[in-house]
Formats: sequence, structure tokens, C-alpha cells
Amino acid sequence: MADTVFCEPDPLDGTLVFKIAYDGAAFSGFAEQPGQRTVAGEVRRALETFLRREIDLTCAGRTDAGVHAVAQYVSLPVTAGELEVTGRRWMRALAALLPRDIAAKGVFHAAPGFSARFDARSRTYTYRIATGDAPPLLTRHVTWWHRFDLDVDAMEDAARRMLGERDFKSFCKTSSAEGRPTCRNVMEVSFARERNLGEESIAFTIRGNAFLHSMVRTIVGTLVEVGSHRRDPAWVDDVLAACDRAAAGPTAPACGLCFMDVEYDEGALTPLL
Repeated sequence: MADTVFCEPDPLDGTLVFKIAYDGAAFSGFAEQPGQRTVAGEVRRALETFLRREIDLTCAGRTDAGVHAVAQYVSLPVTAGELEVTGRRWMRALAALLPRDIAAKGVFHAAPGFSARFDARSRTYTYRIATGDAPPLLTRHVTWWHRFDLDVDAMEDAARRMLGERDFKSFCKTSSAEGRPTCRNVMEVSFARERNLGEESIAFTIRGNAFLHSMVRTIVGTLVEVGSHRRDPAWVDDVLAACDRAAAGPTAPACGLCFMDVEYDEGALTPLL
């Protein structure tokens, strides 16, 4: 097969933003890595194939290997001519060019210079845990089977202690925290009982301005320590104060985590018709 020949692009006059979903099970995370299958790598190939040029792709938030998404956003600068492509044509093209474990859910126009990452006001993640003797079957790829019962009230108490602007260094992968700011603002936490495809789970949802490497999964692992009555909810205060990854609980498995939504300023994104 002949190599793709990229055309010299015209001046960039605007931004396209794509809302994408993916099953993270077969990916080595979102960010591109040499020799690895990644979400960004597959999305880049699809977009470059359609546009017939190299692109500069920006995402709202990187996800780890095995983490899923229902509303990840990516942006790229485009030319005036590329802005004329209809949303329907984009959706049909991406359905054909993307692998089966990635799907485009929407296409939007944004102002020149818009960034899916830096213009995001908040990100929302949900982590799902199944308890009980029978493991989940139809939802097993998006749920952590913990088996033992959890005290959700105690977990809620512990989770509320993380609200606000705090240093989350204890909840960040050690190598990623070195020499980097680790303060983040957690705006909302909640628990809910869900029933999907006849299978029940505990859904923990967290919204914040941004998240550190493995932060949500470490928070979940820490909350499960509390929910299992191995720790008291007040222990979370000590974990936050320690600013040491060793002080927190284990990192929960990636399969239960899903990137749920990104918030932008009202009117920043206009659906492409």
C-alpha cells in the first residue's frame, strides 16, 4: 500500500472539537507511545487520513491504560475549507476510519486558539464497583468486582474530606509528582446505586478542575479501605496531610474507571451540522 501523501495546509482559521468514546481495555492509555496501541494514535491516524495532512491534536485529559471514556474531547486547528465539511460527513467518515473500540459521538466548531485541554473548566469521572458473591458478567469490563460489602456511608464521609483546593500528592503516581504542582480542586463527589443490564454496582462520581496521574483510581482504592472498615474516614485527613503516595490506599483497577464529561464555557462549542 502506498504511503499517505500529506498536502501543504492552508492557514489555520478555526478549531474543530470531537467528542469521542472508547473502550480502553485494548489500549495502552490515551497518550501516544512508541510501539503501543493508544487512543490518540488511532484518532490521529483517522483524522490525518481524512484531512490528508498532519495534525496537532489536543485532548481534554489523558487516561491510563484500560480506562474507558464516554465523553473525551479532542481539538485540532483547521482551515476555512475544512470548516465547511458537514458534521454528518465527519461522523460517517470517522465511523469508517476509527477502530470498533473508538466512536465519535459529536463534532463541534470552536474559536481559533480553543484548546480541549486548557479551556476545560472541569472534568468528571465515574468509578463503578460491584460487590457480592457473584461477579458481574455483562458489565465485567467496566466494573471492579470487589466481592465484599462496602460501607457507602463511611466512604461518603471520607470522600467529602477531599472537597476543595488541596494538595493531592498522596494520590498521585510518585514518578509523575516529582517537580510538578500537585494541588487540584475537587468540586463534587457523590455515590449512587446503579443497575445496568440487570447487574448492580456502586458508582462513585468525582468532578474536579483537573486530575493527577492515577489520582481517581488511588482515591477509589483509599475509599475502599474505609468502606471495608480497615480504616476510619478521618484517616483521609492524615493521607492528604502526608503528601506521600505511601500514605494512601492501593490503586484501584483501571477497568472500573470511565471518563464521563468535560465542562466548557457556555457557547464555546457549536455543534457542526
